[in-house]
Amino acid sequence: MALVVLLALLVAWVVTSGGGAGDKDDSRPNGSGPAHSITPGPSGSGPAISQQPGGRDESDDSGGSGDSGSGTDAGSDGSGDGSDGGSGNSGSGPGPVSGGAVGQQVPAGSSIPDCTSSALQLTLRTELTYGPGRKPRFQLIAKNTSSADCKADFGPKSAVLTVTEAAGDEVWSSEDCPRNGAGVLLRVPAGSTIVHTVEWDRKKSAPHCATPPAGTPGPGTYLVEAKSPGEPLQRASFVLAKD
Repeated sequence: MALVVLLALLVAWVVTSGGGAGDKDDSRPNGSGPAHSITPGPSGSGPAISQQPGGRDESDDSGGSGDSGSGTDAGSDGSGDGSDGGSGNSGSGPGPVSGGAVGQQVPAGSSIPDCTSSALQLTLRTELTYGPGRKPRFQLIAKNTSSADCKADFGPKSAVLTVTEAAGDEVWSSEDCPRNGAGVLLRVPAGSTIVHTVEWDRKKSAPHCATPPAGTPGPGTYLVEAKSPGEPLQRASFVLAKD
């Protein structure tokens, strides 16, 4: 009887020892309890990043279409007053002059002083080609480089225009038979440019209103010259086109 009791106590001890070892978790340090839940902190009122990476606003780097080489300097200043355009030393250029006003005529007794050669810069300009029936137009461009207004004579006997053929034969001159023999006094404001235009009717002329040579100027290249007292001779070439 005592042996049975002893065996029962031994079995109970073995069972209790094995069950305790199975319930123990050695992966965790002693005294650690179950993990606590983590609650998120207070959220901000706006986005976390307000700019693109790099610290600058890339939206301005694309460049608007209004600034893509549409400068007006060339432009606004590229056309100029028309007095500097030219081919070689002729002072001529294609197309009408921009930037110069039509000269204002003043009476012969005007108190405005005459323009001096040092203050007045004269240039000649005409189109390069004139089609059949078109009358060539010659533009005298006068620039006053002084600080005072002055007047200059652009009459046909003072600012003389002459047209010659390529071979050198004279065809027409403004002083041969002018419709108005009097001078054409024009005011040239200080620091400004004026334009005086003379139209050629494509007819020949002869000095002192004599009968001009027979025939009319045909297609080809012509030279126009402008001579004015105290000013360098100005030249420009143009073409009368064929039909």
